[in-house]
Amino acid sequence: MKLRLLNTANSSPSHRVRIALALKGLDYEYVAVDLRKQAHKAADYVALNPQGLLPTLEVDGVPLAQTIAIVEWLEETFPNLPLLPSEALARAKVRRVAAMIATDITPLHSMRVSKAILKDLGQTPDVLRAWAQRWMSEGFAAVERVIDPHGAFCFGDEPTMADVFLVPAVHIAKVTGVDITAFPRIAAIDARAAEHRAFVAAHPSRQPDA
Repeated sequence: MKLRLLNTANSSPSHRVRIALALKGLDYEYVAVDLRKQAHKAADYVALNPQGLLPTLEVDGVPLAQTIAIVEWLEETFPNLPLLPSEALARAKVRRVAAMIATDITPLHSMRVSKAILKDLGQTPDVLRAWAQRWMSEGFAAVERVIDPHGAFCFGDEPTMADVFLVPAVHIAKVTGVDITAFPRIAAIDARAAEHRAFVAAHPSRQPDA
């Protein structure tokens, strides 16, 4: 099976998929998509992903998009080193955190929204920064209350799908100026991830297009 990941180093959704691939120990071809050159809106990329969003994971030439769907496919196809617990209620708790990040936090500070705030609404970079900080902080405050108060990661001592989504969100939050120390459990998970081989390998700073 040939895996080909079309992504970019600093994209939070791309970061998620790289972590999942690394946790599963899977080899893949890294294909950098240059957002500065609008390569994600080029005809050849849109033919793969009609939304023109990153990332896209090609599986033997078949494109998969949307990070929840991609990570779920990886989990179903490569069940060793599981990212979801075996018990149904526990799986729902993990998926809840992933969804909180993917659907409630990240979209509010995505590239599309940020451009609209600056260009369409005529706001300043300072307003945009305050906007992003507000929604990230509110989202993290909720996540902090939902994740397990014990263990090395969100739900226990091994990474799950929740950590796959949380750690990239924390990276963007720190770049944006959010005080992560306000969320001690999340900060501790992020620190532990910084020492884990899969999270280190997937970090934006270690990618070819960093």
